[in-house]
Amino acid sequence: MTELNAAGLAGIVDHTFLLSTGTRAEAEQAAAEAARLGAWSVCVSPSMLPLAGIGTGTRITAVCGFPSGKHHSSVKAAEARDAVHNGADEIDMVIDVGAVRAGDYDAVERDISAVREAVSSPTVLKVILETAALTDEQIVRCCAAAESSGADFVKTSTGFHADGGATVHAVELMARTVGPRLGVKASGGIRDWAAAQAMIAAGATRLGLSGTADVLSGGRSTGY
Repeated sequence: MTELNAAGLAGIVDHTFLLSTGTRAEAEQAAAEAARLGAWSVCVSPSMLPLAGIGTGTRITAVCGFPSGKHHSSVKAAEARDAVHNGADEIDMVIDVGAVRAGDYDAVERDISAVREAVSSPTVLKVILETAALTDEQIVRCCAAAESSGADFVKTSTGFHADGGATVHAVELMARTVGPRLGVKASGGIRDWAAAQAMIAAGATRLGLSGTADVLSGGRSTGY
């Protein structure tokens, strides 16, 4: 993807509000901010749904199995199904990183497939890998598992892992692996205009940002 101006970048952002201390009123404020900024969606915890008082044009992304990924697959599936019932258009699920580290990719595929079966198309399913905790080989294998299980996107990070968030290297590797068949979402630690543009240049087709306004203001200040 070529470099985007501020409006174009906003249009691929999931504006994220996932604080464990967050209130429903704050989630609704985040949804209003997403709409004001022209973001693709607002990303919230499923317990915040349904969101009252937001415009019908505001897309909603909800997470499941977040942030540890250690929930049983049936619990992730139920959480995703409930979120869609309560208004979510897209689901960002966290895989079990421990299963990846153990080399149990069959379990990873079953986990993703359970959520995919619970929320069929047109609901968009993104699979969070926690790339900072994985080797390159593990990232590639996870991307293959996500694709074979019917996911629509692979995503770098929750933004809550001790090992860190998105990197240009991980995004480039993911983009090469999935090609044009799946989207790539970069999320976690993207705090300014330059970092956002670097992720886009690396192949990200969606960004997860909590400081969306600050990132976009960096572009506008430089004439974008």
